[in-house]
Amino acid sequence: MNFSDVNFSLLQSQPNFPPEFFWPENELTPSEGDLNLPIIDMSGFLNGDEAETQRAAKAVREACMSHGTFLVTNHGFKSGLADKALDISSLFFGLPKDEKLKVYRTPGNISGYTAGHSQRFFSNLPWNETLTLAFKKGPPQMVEDFLTSKLGERRHEIGQVFQEFCEAMNRLNLELMELLGISMGLKDRTYFRRFFEDGNAIFRCNYYPPCKQPEKALGVGPHNDPTAITVLLQDDVVGLEVFASGKWQTVRPRPGALVVNVGDTFMALSNGNYKSCFHRAVVNMEKVRRSLVYFSCPREDKLIIPPPELVEDGETSRKYPDFTWHQLQRFTQSGYRVDNTTLEKFSSWIASDSSKN
Repeated sequence: MNFSDVNFSLLQSQPNFPPEFFWPENELTPSEGDLNLPIIDMSGFLNGDEAETQRAAKAVREACMSHGTFLVTNHGFKSGLADKALDISSLFFGLPKDEKLKVYRTPGNISGYTAGHSQRFFSNLPWNETLTLAFKKGPPQMVEDFLTSKLGERRHEIGQVFQEFCEAMNRLNLELMELLGISMGLKDRTYFRRFFEDGNAIFRCNYYPPCKQPEKALGVGPHNDPTAITVLLQDDVVGLEVFASGKWQTVRPRPGALVVNVGDTFMALSNGNYKSCFHRAVVNMEKVRRSLVYFSCPREDKLIIPPPELVEDGETSRKYPDFTWHQLQRFTQSGYRVDNTTLEKFSSWIASDSSKN
């Protein structure tokens, strides 16, 4: 299927469901109920309340050692920003196809629009449209400048709102990194905050159209994010599922809450103490679902090495080899499809040739 041929409105009207979007039965096992996630109220930590900070850190530690995901509320976002960003994502995905294709994601680039990821894969395609944008704290205003250069001044608001949303996500990400350091009992509680201060991020808008055979399709297949941590804003439509306690469980949207998932890079930074979250997105027969996702990444050339106190017996107790985000990203973009064994396969790949860079 050619990239430009993927039009979900037309696919919906076809009598036969496109086989490229079928997923294997073993990856379509239904959810077995709701996942009871801890809700971390960030206000105490953000206001310097040490007792509340330690309470939050304890809950974060338990969640990250169990399944790698938790919710945060009172996260410091400007009132109305989250809803505005979701509305702007609807505006973008509602544009005519030829206008969205102005932001077409070309091979080898992070930023751009895709439909069904059909420019990378040929089967088990995700039932979604995405807009992915590289972000780094400016100036320049990377997100705003990129979108305005592609869509023109007439659509300037799209870039402006997404730029503001990414900047808010970046601030929250650094706060979360400090809280994660506290949760691990690090002597330097700011270790992870400082590690990611000069980092990058990937911002993604997901749009899951209605699907007439949701029992055969997935919005996103089962995977672990290769990045450090993921902060996710859901709309009010159910779709996110996490594999925990040996079964798929639903993460229901909660007004005002953001979902935080541990990714493979942070699992390596924690020397395997914190679990990378194994998750997927299902689709709905009648409703559109939207989500906005912020993937934090370290600076590309920075070595991923755990803090010394997380390596009990020196180098012999290291779970993963030294690597850079550039190497892991190159591995995941070279045709390999991320899943729940990505970090192990990448570790073997990099260990097989110490000259890889």
